[in-house]
Amino acid sequence: MAKKQDKTEGGIVKVEEALSKTERFIENNQKLLTIVIGVIVVVVLIFFGFKRFYMAPREQEVKEQMFMAERYFEIDSLNLALDGDGMYPGFLEIIDDYGMTTGANLSKYYAGVCYLKMGNFEEAIDYLESFKGKDHILGPMAKGAIGDAYLELNQPAKAAGYYTEAADLKENEFTTPLFLMKAGWTCELMKDYKKALGIYERIKYKFPTSAEAREIDKYIARTKGLM
Repeated sequence: MAKKQDKTEGGIVKVEEALSKTERFIENNQKLLTIVIGVIVVVVLIFFGFKRFYMAPREQEVKEQMFMAERYFEIDSLNLALDGDGMYPGFLEIIDDYGMTTGANLSKYYAGVCYLKMGNFEEAIDYLESFKGKDHILGPMAKGAIGDAYLELNQPAKAAGYYTEAADLKENEFTTPLFLMKAGWTCELMKDYKKALGIYERIKYKFPTSAEAREIDKYIARTKGLM
């Protein structure tokens, strides 16, 4: 009992010593700590002020500016979508003028797809690579479009890599089987039938209700025959 009490008292003494050291440190460095805390407060205020009073209005403005470019994109008026019509800016101007906004980021995706459709594959890759897609559809679609560009540039190995990356990026019932199918076709093009078969079987067993799975047995049989 006495030993237990001694240990308890010893522990209390250590805690008190630690508290005393902390108090002395605060007393000795009070000015420095005040400056550090003040700097942190200022940085936090600047950050939230920047988001609220600068970025929020620009986010609203860029949405309004993108309206016509998106309309031109929808009707395949790709030059107008990219360069604007003289009254409304195109995606390229939005990227330059609205920097860190989500609208400028989305414009990189649109610009990449425009260049892809126009046959400017290197430019398409540049813009699509710079796009930061976090959602379940546009992220994979951008990676898949890069795969399309590399396939057009006669680089099937890179294309297959991007198709696989697109399939795995945000696995879902729409984009994953779509890009797995493209990866399978590209592997067949490279005569890598074993890899193509594995991809087709993944579609068959993991995404049986997808559109790609409807005729997947045909591709599996063909690939086995080629092997």
